Amino acid sequence: MSRPDGAMIGTIVKPSIGLSPADLADLVGDLAAAGVDFIKDDELQGNGPQAPLRERVAAVMPVLERHADRTGVKPMYAFNITDDIDRLEANHDLVLAAGGTCIMVCVNLVGLPGLEYIRRRSQLPIHGHRAMFGSISRSEQLGIGFRAWQKIARLSGADHLHTNGISNKFYETDAQVLDAIAAVREPLLGLESTVPVLSSGQWGGLAHATYAETGTTDLLVLAGGGIHGPPDGARAGVASMREAWASAAAGESVETALERSAALRRATEAFGAARV
Repeated sequence: MSRPDGAMIGTIVKPSIGLSPADLADLVGDLAAAGVDFIKDDELQGNGPQAPLRERVAAVMPVLERHADRTGVKPMYAFNITDDIDRLEANHDLVLAAGGTCIMVCVNLVGLPGLEYIRRRSQLPIHGHRAMFGSISRSEQLGIGFRAWQKIARLSGADHLHTNGISNKFYETDAQVLDAIAAVREPLLGLESTVPVLSSGQWGGLAHATYAETGTTDLLVLAGGGIHGPPDGARAGVASMREAWASAAAGESVETALERSAALRRATEAFGAARV
């Protein structure tokens, strides 16, 4: 069922490019206060010395718990537990013990057996990232199409699955992206619904066009620069996304959204005109 107040809004944080656990905690606090629904580690974020998983969990979870105590709302944070198969269960257990509500795996890096392995053991939703999908899909002779691949990934245990988004910065056309979103939303052998995850170049100015093409708000829309990049910072970035999607869900025009949302107008200063 579509959400009347718009799609779920999420973002990406990047300890992988130097953000310390302490700085990460501060940023997560700002994002939670701004009303974001979902935060995920970068797909490049492993278990390196700059911000190992244990330290990220220890830094982030108290911030989210304090926010939940104050507001009754606990944003979902997907910790990237991608690792060797024999480390996946321990990584999951670390997140679970700290009160975490989601784990993330890069499906093509742990492999389908790895995804199934952690699905059988996980007590948390699995955010499935398709990093490196291009390397296994683009060859016309040897590649696997997304429609086929997503079925296998869902059957192996992914609860959320990345589909890319329109006007993205990668190679897929809007038509390919929209077909991917539709594929993930289709029923599959009695499984619970899988959440399409839109990412890559997403921002508030794409909300109306995305809603017009998909006809649903049953989506998780992730914006990295689209939230962190507007002139007034991440809180304004979240507001621009939230207000744009609420406007689209209400059947309003882009022009009406821009009139009503100062945050969305400011976002256009960074990203250009909203897409109609």
